[in-house]
Amino acid sequence: MPRMPEIRASAPYARAIGAVHELLCRLRLEFLFVGDVARSAWLGSEAGSGSVDVLATMGPQQKNQVAMMASNRGFRVEREEIEASEELDLIPLHFASDEETDIRVHVLVASNALYGRMVAAGVSAQLGDSSLRVPLGEDYALLLAMTGDEVALHALTSTPEFDRQAYNVKLRSIGLGEQVLA
Repeated sequence: MPRMPEIRASAPYARAIGAVHELLCRLRLEFLFVGDVARSAWLGSEAGSGSVDVLATMGPQQKNQVAMMASNRGFRVEREEIEASEELDLIPLHFASDEETDIRVHVLVASNALYGRMVAAGVSAQLGDSSLRVPLGEDYALLLAMTGDEVALHALTSTPEFDRQAYNVKLRSIGLGEQVLA
């Protein structure tokens, strides 16, 4: 059985990640952590800068629930940011950390079949005593390829656990056959 990925995070980021996890679980949403949290799980880095990024499946009415409930649970929610990001299917939040600055949180709505499938196929990763969900390694590689992070993509696809065949099937299925790995 493959090992459960482990997430490492600085103390303020671990608190932010835990708060996001609690918020979205209370709303009974399906979600997974992407960005630096997934990078930590798959590549062993520490999440400790930038934003906490989450991909979640939800309906339009739930977007308002996330923002409303977040404002009552230690997050700062700025209406102008929410309104400005409406067309992006993004919910921008700020987690009030113990540090000088807030930690940005981006909840991306899984608004297409590819993202919805990624959320459904997510795997467990451990952060302290908590079990969180991150994308499958092959899905995370796809996200890295889409953002152009060649260094991280190479590091991930070079690990023995990485399923090149599954990754190549995903690439072909979304019309990116020219990017398959040899």
